[in-house]
Amino acid sequence: MGKVTATAERRIDAPVEKVRELVADYTARPKILTEQYRDYEVVEGGNGSGTVAKWKLQATSKRVRDVAATVSEPEPGTLVETDANSTMVTTWTVRELGGGSMVRIETSWNGAGGIGGFFEKTFAPGGLKRIYAGVLQNIEKEV
Repeated sequence: MGKVTATAERRIDAPVEKVRELVADYTARPKILTEQYRDYEVVEGGNGSGTVAKWKLQATSKRVRDVAATVSEPEPGTLVETDANSTMVTTWTVRELGGGSMVRIETSWNGAGGIGGFFEKTFAPGGLKRIYAGVLQNIEKEV
């Protein structure tokens, strides 16, 4: 079992404060999510650290992950979503870049072992990166 990581980032031509505000607003999160996210619900809080939200992530036709994320904010511009149902951790980073913003989404988890783990490590990051590309595009549209 090895660590699997998927990362996507995009420069967005909008002030960093505005982008950070959108990313931290979990009640507005459905506006930026793609169709692979279903049954999204804020359970507690709704803005930044302390928020608890749940959703189903349909990565493939056969692979659906039930996510129950608790959000922490270790530093300004960084949100960490820790899934209570798995080892999955997603980090959202929004930093200033040349008058705009750079948004990075990185997810990692402990992958399966054996041949299944090989395929997971080979194909899952690319699939998740495509999903995140859609989310990043939606962020750009919203700001």
